[in-house]
Amino acid sequence: MLGLSEAVFHPMIEGRSTSGTISLCSSASEHSSANASARSAPGCVEAPVAISRCERDTPNRVRGELEILAHRMHPRSFAERHEEAAATRCVRIVPGRDGMSDVVATVSAVIAEGIHDRLTQQARAIIDTRDERAATHSDSENATAIVATDQRSIDQVRADVFADLLLAGTPALDDTRDTTAGPLGAIRARVQVLIPAATLTGEDDGPCDLTGRSPIDPATARTLAGGTHIWERLSHDPTTGVTVSTDSYRVPSGMRRFLQARDQHCRFPGCRVAAIRCEVDHTHDHALGGRTELMNLAHLCQRHHSMKQFTAWRVRQLKGGVLEWTSPLGRTYREDAPTPAVAFTPAAPPPPPPAPTEPAPF
Repeated sequence: MLGLSEAVFHPMIEGRSTSGTISLCSSASEHSSANASARSAPGCVEAPVAISRCERDTPNRVRGELEILAHRMHPRSFAERHEEAAATRCVRIVPGRDGMSDVVATVSAVIAEGIHDRLTQQARAIIDTRDERAATHSDSENATAIVATDQRSIDQVRADVFADLLLAGTPALDDTRDTTAGPLGAIRARVQVLIPAATLTGEDDGPCDLTGRSPIDPATARTLAGGTHIWERLSHDPTTGVTVSTDSYRVPSGMRRFLQARDQHCRFPGCRVAAIRCEVDHTHDHALGGRTELMNLAHLCQRHHSMKQFTAWRVRQLKGGVLEWTSPLGRTYREDAPTPAVAFTPAAPPPPPPAPTEPAPF
C-alpha cells in the first residue's frame, strides 16, 4: 500500500516537482500514521491527486489541501484527535526581558482566530477615530493632548486592548462610543469556516477549514454553523473547481476572477473599458429573482450599468456568455464573449519511435 510520504517522492525522482513542494508534502505526511496498513483505501486513491497538485502548483498553494489530505489519511478521526488536543488547553506566562513577559494561551484554532480578529477590529477603530476623539474632548485639555499624541502602532494598540479586556471585562477607556466606529464592547469576532456538506450533516467527521489558517474540528464547525444567520451556499464545477453559482448577492472572488478573464472589458457593444474598472452586473436583476451564477453575470462599466438599469435598453444572456442587447428602437445587437488572448492547449504527442530496420544480410 502506497502511503502519502512514499507517494510524494516519486515526482522528485522523475523531475516533476520542486524540492520545496516535496518538503511540504513530506512534512504534511508526518501528520499521518507511520502504520500504512491502518490507512483506508480512499487515502491511497487521493495520493495521486496530491502528486498532481504538486506538479502544477507552488508549495504555498497546496499546503492547505495537503494538510487536510494528511488528516483524512490518519487512522484516527480528526474529531477524536482534536478532543485529546483540546484537553491540553492552557494559559501560561513566559518571563521575558526588560520587565516584559509573554502571555501564551493554547486554545482551539477558531477561538484564537476570533480573538485576534476582534482585537484587530478594536485597535483599528481606535486608530481610525483619533481625530474625531480629539475634537470630542475639546473641553478637556489633558484628554485632547493624550489623543493628539497617540502614535501607537496597531500591534501596540492590540496588546493594550487585550490587557484591558482581560483585566476589566470590557475596555475601560472606550471613548469611541460616540464616534463612527461605535462602542468597542459591541464589536464581535468574525471567523470564516469552510464546512463540507457531509460534515455539516454528521455523515463525516473529517476536519473543516478555518480559512487562511488551519483545520478545525467538526464539532466546533457545526456549532458555528448552527449559530450564524449568514449562509453562503457555493456550487463548484467538479472538474475545474470554479464557483459557478451562489445563493448570495455578493459575487465570490473565484467567480469574479473567472468573469474578468472571460469578459476582459465592458460587455456593451463597442465599449472597451477594462473589466477591472467595471462592475459585475446581474443580467436578470437579483432583486427580481436573478441568480448569482456565471450564466447571469457580466461586466458593465458604470455608464452602461446605469443605462441598463434606468433606460429602455434591455439585455439577456445566452449560453457561452453571449449577451443579446435590444435598443429602445427594437434593434438587436449580439455581443460575443471576447476571444482569449492566450489559450493553453495540450502538448502534441511525441512522435512514434522509428520502425525497426532489418539487419544487413552480411
